[in-house]
Amino acid sequence: MEKELEILVEELEKELQNCQKEADLLNVKSSFIGKKSKISQILGSLKEMSVEDKRKYGSIINNTKKKMEEMITNYAENLENQNEVVFDDSVIYDTQIGSLHPVTIVAKEVTECMKKMGFTVVSGPEMETEYYNFEALNIPKDHPARDMQDTYYLDNGMLLRTQTSGNQIHAMEKYGAPLKVCSPGRVFRNEDLDANHENTFFQVEGMVIDKDISIENLLYTMKQILTEVMKCEVNLRLRPGFFPFTEPSYEIDMECTICKGNGCPTCKNSGWIEIVPGGMVHPNVLKAGGINPEEYNGFAFGLGLTRLAMMKYKISDIRILNGGDIRYLKQFNIK
Repeated sequence: MEKELEILVEELEKELQNCQKEADLLNVKSSFIGKKSKISQILGSLKEMSVEDKRKYGSIINNTKKKMEEMITNYAENLENQNEVVFDDSVIYDTQIGSLHPVTIVAKEVTECMKKMGFTVVSGPEMETEYYNFEALNIPKDHPARDMQDTYYLDNGMLLRTQTSGNQIHAMEKYGAPLKVCSPGRVFRNEDLDANHENTFFQVEGMVIDKDISIENLLYTMKQILTEVMKCEVNLRLRPGFFPFTEPSYEIDMECTICKGNGCPTCKNSGWIEIVPGGMVHPNVLKAGGINPEEYNGFAFGLGLTRLAMMKYKISDIRILNGGDIRYLKQFNIK
C-alpha cells in the first residue's frame, strides 16, 4: 500500500512539471484527486478493510491525499505568478467596446425563439430549498443526486440549485394549467472540472402543460430551437434516459460541431454531445405543482446553454467560458 501511494505522488509530481497553463492543471487535479481518481478509490476501499488495516493505513492514505492537494495548490500559485500580467502606467491603452459573452448571446437567441413559439419567460431563485430543488421534482431523500458530492448545501439550510427545474413547480403554482414557460438561469454542481464539465453553468428550462401533449411535441420544439440558434440544420438523436421528474425520459444529443461527428476529447470521442435531457412530466411533479395529472400532461426539458454555446462557436473546452479572459473571448467577435 505504501509503495502504491509513493508511486502516485511521484506520478503527480511528473505531471505537474508538464503543466503550462491552468487548463492543464485542472485536468491533472481531476485525474489525481478527483472523485474518480485512484486516491479516492483507495480511500473508498477503507470501509472494506479490517479494523487493524484501517488503523494501519487510514492516516497514511489521508496524509498522502493531503500532500497531493498541497502539491497542486502550490503549483497553481507558482503558475499564477508566472503568468501574472504587469501593467505599465506609462502606456496609453486602446479602449475598445466590449461584446456580450457567448453564453449570453445563446441564451438571448434561445429565449427569443421560444417567445415566438408562445413561451413565457419566467425566473427563479439561485438559492433554493430542498423541496423545490428535489422533493417536488420527485427526487426522494435517498436519491444519489442529493449527495453532498453533487450539491452545494448552505449553512442556512438551503442550497445552490442544481437545475432550473425547480422553476417548473414555481410556475405551476403561480399560473396553473395550461402552461407554456421557459426559464434561463445559472445552476451549480460539485463536479470535477474537465473539458466538458464545470461546477457553474447555464440552462434554460422549458415546459409545456396542456391536454394530449406527446413526445413528438418535444422533438419538434427542440428541432426548431436548435436550428434557429445554430443557423443550420442540426443532426439529433434520441436515447432512452432516466430522470425522476419525467416519465418516460430521454436524452437528446446533437452531433458535435468541433469534430463534425468524427470524435474528439470534447465529445469523449463519441461524435455526439448531450444537449437536452427531458421527457414527459411525471404525474407526481404535476401533483406537486397543483395540477391534476388525470386532466393534463406535458413535456419538460433542460437545454444546456453552456454546451450549446460551445457547439455554436466551436469552443473545445468549457472552462474557457468561465475563465474571464477577455483576450480569448473577444476573438469570437460576437456583437
